[in-house]
Amino acid sequence: MSLDKILSISGKPGLYELKTQTRTGFVVEALADGKKMSVSIHHNVSVLSEIAIYTYTEEVPLREVFKRIQEKESGAQTISHKESKATLQSFFSGILPDYDEDRVYPSDMKKVIQWYNILQAKEITDFEAPEETAAEEEE
Repeated sequence: MSLDKILSISGKPGLYELKTQTRTGFVVEALADGKKMSVSIHHNVSVLSEIAIYTYTEEVPLREVFKRIQEKESGAQTISHKESKATLQSFFSGILPDYDEDRVYPSDMKKVIQWYNILQAKEITDFEAPEETAAEEEE
């Protein structure tokens, strides 16, 4: 399963897999407990493949940050998202040394670490970018 089908929904903890679209929103399944629920289009929904982390030079896609964590931890779980602010910042600067300290908050770091651990626990560890289509290659 790719990050294109994994969602974060504001106001709801954890991550969700997109199952189908409906007229009024989406049907998702929680990765934590497998419960399905309907989410209206009025919720703020983010697809993990579309999220990026600010650095001083560019925006690094979340999948790249996940790959760096995976390499650092040799594919295993990483630190807890409940660690102290200093521990989170130290860890984050180890995987993304030039992250923008003014725009990447400790709460963002907690989310990234928590999401990585959820994905790793569910064995969703393919963080490669999807292959380009033939039309994109011709451009």
